[in-house]
Amino acid sequence: MEALFPAHWWWLLLDLAIAAFIGAFALQYLSDPVTALIGLVMAAVVLLRRRRPVLTMAVVSALAVVQLLVVRDLTPYDIAVLVAMAAVITHSSLRDAYVAGAVMAAGLVLAWFTVETKVDDPVVLGLVVALCAVVWLVSLVLRQRKDTASAYADRAATAERERDHLVRLAAATERAAIARELHDVVAHSLAVMIVQADGATFVVDSDSAKAKEALRTIGDIGRDALEDMHRIVAVLRTGDEDPTRRTGLDQLEVLAERARSAGVGVRLRVAVDGIGAAEELTVVRLVQEGLTNVLRHAGPGASAEIDVRADETGVELSITDDGAGTAVGSTSGGNGLVGMRERVLLHSGQFSAGPVAGSGWRVHAVVPRRAKQV
Repeated sequence: MEALFPAHWWWLLLDLAIAAFIGAFALQYLSDPVTALIGLVMAAVVLLRRRRPVLTMAVVSALAVVQLLVVRDLTPYDIAVLVAMAAVITHSSLRDAYVAGAVMAAGLVLAWFTVETKVDDPVVLGLVVALCAVVWLVSLVLRQRKDTASAYADRAATAERERDHLVRLAAATERAAIARELHDVVAHSLAVMIVQADGATFVVDSDSAKAKEALRTIGDIGRDALEDMHRIVAVLRTGDEDPTRRTGLDQLEVLAERARSAGVGVRLRVAVDGIGAAEELTVVRLVQEGLTNVLRHAGPGASAEIDVRADETGVELSITDDGAGTAVGSTSGGNGLVGMRERVLLHSGQFSAGPVAGSGWRVHAVVPRRAKQV
């Protein structure tokens, strides 16, 4: 039935039935054209009760007053006033609902003093007043139920929007984390590969053994980078693994050795014990990006000191180069430093980067330990 008659059709049929009911009462007064006409106009106006409840109440009330002054009697189609009042209460503002009740009360008083056939029976009079009061109260209760349902619906919609926002925020956070991983892996690997390739080009004629060694290093670094890329892509496809999982402090020596093979003199000092996996990942990625920057901006021939130490409060890291090498051309817009800062700030840590005396550069970071869960 709902497919044949949508909800709004049911309401339209109900309004037509109410109008026909009132009109039938009006047709009983065909011998009195004025009375019949007033009733038929009331029936027609009632059709507007949902779209224009206040207008319907005003017109019906005015017609009822005209009827009282002209006919000087009550008629069955005066029920239209009750229908209009109920429409105002359920479909208009609460202020309009109380005004409609006051208009109804004023109409009862006017009818008491106007009709020629006085209602002497107090029971009948009480029933009329009670009917008006019941209609007003029932309509008010229905309105409150509708307002409550609307409030629940609004809260549900708000909760749904908040859930959608949290989902989008989580997705954006995950994309940012993966983007940082991609940047760190690819940028470092490419920087080392570029240096090795340039070196192989210079010595390919004079020292083929060194050229072959450089090419082997390029292949090894490329395979490692490809493996990391496959791991990150697998996370994007399945979501079964943390893309930051495969990184520990043992990678620091690997990173240092890669930089040495590219011509950077690296001295690595690590005095760390018992830090969490998240802190380890941050330290490794900071060192990785720091060495990438040394290769880009100081270049082969430079020297770098990496100092990593930890105490009960957290991990302190410094990467200092002397800027004495030959810089590798770079189009980086500073995303590396931004990513390093973001990683540290995720731990509520401290980060700084800037030139040192002479021509060198220093990166310093403090990563607090995570509080242990009790």
